[in-house]
Amino acid sequence: MKNNGLDWFRLDNAAKIFPGQNSRSWSNVFRLAAELKEEVDPVTLEKALNNILKRFPSFDVRIRRGFFWYYLEKNPDKAKVTPDIKNYCYRVKFKENDGFLFRVYFHSKRIAIDSYHVVTDGYGCTVFLSTLIGEYLRLKEKKISYGEFVLNPGDLPSKQETEDAYPRFADSKVKYDRKDKFVYHAVGTRLPMYMCNYTVGIMSFEQIHKITKGYGVTVTEFFAAMLLDIHYRKQLSEKKKQKEVSVQIPVNLRKFFPTKTLRNFVLCLRVKINPNMGEYTFEELLKIVSYQLRLANDKREVNSMMTQNLKIERNPIARALPLFVKNIGVSLAFFFTGEQTTSALISNIGVVKLPEEFYKYVEKFMFFTGPGIVNAARCGVITLGDKLVFSFSDRYEESDIEREFFTRLVKMGIHVKIESNRE
Repeated sequence: MKNNGLDWFRLDNAAKIFPGQNSRSWSNVFRLAAELKEEVDPVTLEKALNNILKRFPSFDVRIRRGFFWYYLEKNPDKAKVTPDIKNYCYRVKFKENDGFLFRVYFHSKRIAIDSYHVVTDGYGCTVFLSTLIGEYLRLKEKKISYGEFVLNPGDLPSKQETEDAYPRFADSKVKYDRKDKFVYHAVGTRLPMYMCNYTVGIMSFEQIHKITKGYGVTVTEFFAAMLLDIHYRKQLSEKKKQKEVSVQIPVNLRKFFPTKTLRNFVLCLRVKINPNMGEYTFEELLKIVSYQLRLANDKREVNSMMTQNLKIERNPIARALPLFVKNIGVSLAFFFTGEQTTSALISNIGVVKLPEEFYKYVEKFMFFTGPGIVNAARCGVITLGDKLVFSFSDRYEESDIEREFFTRLVKMGIHVKIESNRE
């Protein structure tokens, strides 16, 4: 087996934690979807998928278990597309789907990709989906240009596209001090195993941006403050011992460090408040969230976090431990530092910039984070043109958090169209 960067890959630093967490109750799978303006032809879609796979060698893989680490090797099989399923972001099973760690679905006018986080992050999957749609449309004899998110399947992949970028840039000399506590979690009636509810709000990016600009905050800061406020007030209404409330926000590190990697290259930041310190208005929360996020969202800060995350991987004792021992450690670490330390999550991919011709054929993009174990609000945001799509994913029958969130937006003058798989 040659280590030429195409036949096999070490898991990147972020991906190393996911196989040890993969269980019946939780699997880190997320979904990206596009709604076209015409019915999807599955035969052409499958041909397009296999046409582009050679351009994405870090996607064309299956996972293997070594004595010390998991690793990825080239998958010799052809990828397939299948009709969509209701329980999206269904857990990954390494021996299913011919070993592929992503699944491509179709339904009516929709193309969707459920991706295991070992393979890529939101940015990398957006490039993959956009390139897939571009190739599909070309096979349908549409003229489609290439661009940042639409790669040419005929080009050779660059080394940067398949690199683990974390060790290349993690060089901070300052130890990052983590001070995370167990926080408040909204609870409700659990759905059966593997089932998931989603609620989507489709709105005008221009309308949202006008409001956030008036507050002097970014779109992500505005949405994070909304989630923080809703959870804060929900906990107050329950009249019990008050815990910290926090919102987790994954950050794309490519904006700080120059790399074209299509693998994972994100870090998660948190904004939080302690209700025991007193009451907060929404305007105060906006200021707090903006301050905390802008302080943490700094190249030096994230480099320190990144370097700290690599310490275990670089530790010679940890490297020598067999994989089953590492998996036990990962499971324990996830219990103490995963969802227990965050009340909600919001991941904003941002504005997807596609070639102009795309807008004739693509209606909107949608992004869904996989449902968590205890989080009642895990949210994805993505924008194409003037359509911003905000999604909630959870495993609860209740929808009070989603309803409150979108009701607030409507009261602010935002026109919101709701879509959901709830009965």
